[in-house]
Amino acid sequence: MTTSKVYIETFWQIHRMIEEAGLQPGDRLPSERELADRLRVGRSSVREALRALELLGLIETRRGEGTFMKPFGDHQLIQLLGSFILQGNREKRDLIETKLLIERICLQLACERLTDQKLEHIARAEHTYDLFFQRVVEATDNYLLLRIWLVLNDFFEHVYTLTLPSEFYEQMRTALQKRSCEEATAIYEQYVMQKMSKEN
Repeated sequence: MTTSKVYIETFWQIHRMIEEAGLQPGDRLPSERELADRLRVGRSSVREALRALELLGLIETRRGEGTFMKPFGDHQLIQLLGSFILQGNREKRDLIETKLLIERICLQLACERLTDQKLEHIARAEHTYDLFFQRVVEATDNYLLLRIWLVLNDFFEHVYTLTLPSEFYEQMRTALQKRSCEEATAIYEQYVMQKMSKEN
């Protein structure tokens, strides 16, 4: 079994364990070591699965204390995304397409809501796509979009590695400074969407 498939299976095993144990907000989860022993998987797979659950808002990690359940409602997002994670080529395409569509929406909103402080925050981002675009999504001031993007991006990283030239970041920063939604979208399509369409 590949590392990605082990991670996904571990994700669902922990999710089922939480449901079967009836864990409530504030309850403490077993440690990484305990989960790894119980599920018979590596600690790295447990760590990645817990990170995904944390991004979904199910759990939180408190330094020096452990991992705890968070208050939650109906987590249909878990079921929705889970059915599209690493199941096959079509599902991978759907995951990538959905992420690209959300990023275009976020880019447009960010252009409309940018402040000088947000621009400076984006400008300081390293030339790595996930960090740069996370700051763009944060600039939308839409917490739901941010949570959805974080979840999609976390799963996306297990099926694809996106590397872009420094020109992308420089041109994108210039477009954002001008608050030009059209220019920023054009740059995104030129570098990101064309690269993804060629390689998938």
